Amino acid sequence: MVVALSPCAMVAQQSSDVLMPLVFENRLDDALDAHQASPLTVFAPSAAPQLDVDDNWLTRERQRTARVKRARYRNMVAEPQLVAYNGRTLPELPRQHIIQADPTQAMLAVPAPVVEQPDSVPTEEAPIKIHNWLHTFNSSLHFTQSYVSGNWYQGGENNLNILADIKWECNLNQNVHPNWLFNNVLSYKLGVATAHNDDYRKYMINEDNFLFTSQLGYKAVKHWYYSAMLQFKTQFFNNYKHNTNTMTATFLGPGELNLGLGMTYDYKDANGIKAVTVAIAPLSYNLKICRDITRLDPTTFGIDAGHHTKHSFGSNVEAKFTWKITPNIMWSSRLYVFTNYSYVQGDWENTFDFSITRYLNTKIYTHLRFDKSHTWDPDWRYWQFKEILSFGLTYRFSTN
Repeated sequence: MVVALSPCAMVAQQSSDVLMPLVFENRLDDALDAHQASPLTVFAPSAAPQLDVDDNWLTRERQRTARVKRARYRNMVAEPQLVAYNGRTLPELPRQHIIQADPTQAMLAVPAPVVEQPDSVPTEEAPIKIHNWLHTFNSSLHFTQSYVSGNWYQGGENNLNILADIKWECNLNQNVHPNWLFNNVLSYKLGVATAHNDDYRKYMINEDNFLFTSQLGYKAVKHWYYSAMLQFKTQFFNNYKHNTNTMTATFLGPGELNLGLGMTYDYKDANGIKAVTVAIAPLSYNLKICRDITRLDPTTFGIDAGHHTKHSFGSNVEAKFTWKITPNIMWSSRLYVFTNYSYVQGDWENTFDFSITRYLNTKIYTHLRFDKSHTWDPDWRYWQFKEILSFGLTYRFSTN
């Protein structure tokens, strides 16, 4: 019985053959010469004039195969980089059946294949673990050091600077909880430098900043969330003016707590290159703290003389932006502004992280601050600025 394919089935089969991966099987010139030969007639009339056989289906199938091969070989010649396989190097197909000859019975036998039974029953695959919380931990220890002999012709002093930086983020997985936003960030920077000219102490603290921020929100539309925000910052160690016992800062001296209600815009691109978070709180509460008013002047922190705290209501805005400029360069920026409509204070922090290797990097950190509640300075007025360039070790851990 001869089964003829319909024209639609033949076109579909021919299209699927053309789209199969390209495999080089023999010399291209021989194959092209073979394709240009005259079509084959399966049953020649002179060889079998007595047989009335319709061989058109076989001729059409051979012509179809020739067209497919010709098209595939033309692609091989025009685009050789698309040829992914070589027929000579491909492994042989596994033999499902082995034909055995039986001379006593003058027969060919095909025994049934032997199916190997596994020694043990395969265990079920472990379920996929879902992370409700995504943790990211970054830490670095940077330092600069210099040694100058006592007889150095230009003079100078030995110097050692150490900067430790820790940042931990714990965020709710929005792939699991798409309608909720809950981001928490805890960071701490501590910088210590030698101070040989200080007769009271041989070191100085040039960076001591503890910061905790938290945002809780429920989706309103697309990237916008109804949100509540919290921010707390202080330092841990006592700090003094150079060559004096005059204290300039201590734990909770100053300290600052801010609570706000408003809206948060949160966006991350699909590739994880850029991320933007903007929190706007039209209703905000600000608490300033000075624990030790005996050794510290609370007025330098915007607190009335003789008082430990100061309460105020107003509005605040916090914007965070991260951009992975290249695989080795990361820019992180944070802008925070609070106002009670009688004064304004703001912080703008920028960090450029240049990764040299997995454990070595260079950082440029800048902090620009404006605080109208602070004491007026004749040179900087209400502006304050800090810049740190450091090189050292870094360690990162993430469950993302």
